[in-house]
Amino acid sequence: MKLVRLRFRGCAVLIVAALCLAVPGAFAMLGGLAHAGGTLEERKLPMQFSWVACQPHCGGWISAVGIVTAESPKDFDDFAQGRDLRGATIVLDSSGGSVNDSITLGRRFRNLGLLTTVGTSIRSRTAQGDRVAIDPEAYCESMCVFLLLSGKSRYVPDAAHVRVHQIWMGDRADDARAATYSAEDLMIVERDIGRLAKYTFDMGGGGDLLALSLNVPPWEELHELSREELRLTNLATTDAVAEVLPSSIGGSALQGVAMAAKPLQDRFTSSAVTDAATPATKSTRTAEVLAPAKSVAAAPAQ
Repeated sequence: MKLVRLRFRGCAVLIVAALCLAVPGAFAMLGGLAHAGGTLEERKLPMQFSWVACQPHCGGWISAVGIVTAESPKDFDDFAQGRDLRGATIVLDSSGGSVNDSITLGRRFRNLGLLTTVGTSIRSRTAQGDRVAIDPEAYCESMCVFLLLSGKSRYVPDAAHVRVHQIWMGDRADDARAATYSAEDLMIVERDIGRLAKYTFDMGGGGDLLALSLNVPPWEELHELSREELRLTNLATTDAVAEVLPSSIGGSALQGVAMAAKPLQDRFTSSAVTDAATPATKSTRTAEVLAPAKSVAAAPAQ
């Protein structure tokens, strides 16, 4: 059997400018962005997980940057080995990726009781020493939105961009209208929509999130969720940053760090699904375009 996979693209990332200083609870404007130049390229690569230590009086967080691939669940398991991540916060900066692998990864996050937010982890050098922060001017697109949904508590900063799109056959998303499709292809898409729907409800999301996503075909612009839609879909469960970030960060007024808007990434075709809940088969993803579209929640199904 030919192995292809459905993929979602178009999730907006939230970034919280949370500064960890040598003095507990203190905050200041960053003097520079140590990782600003590399962030765009990192988002084009397979998802990488890292622990961002926040010294000396806060616990830190997990940084997850890049595209979800067939290897991402195992990469996360390797990262988690030997670490007690229960109840930790994961900061997402992703353009999406494989539908089934994102579902698998999201269930890993929920099993650990992770908290989720969107952002870019940055580090700067100051006279007081190194400082780490989370910049809220970031993107969480497509299947990243469903990773965001996996958090037991979910915070989306005002500066973040959360964007949704349809799933599609991974090998035909680049020119979806010109491609041909078989009855088997239709079966695969409908099956993976069913899997995504079950996951959405298991995570505490609602049908409005599926409606907003599945009404945007790959030849249209990604739809950016408004603050009202973030609440309607239950993607944002709190307006208090202190509920998802280390207490010495979240308890203080946060400072925003301006960054240039990040362009959308190239599309990727995923490989076979290996998780027991999502057996190997063809797969789906989404395509993306250059700018967010107007709300399509009320549009008829395509």
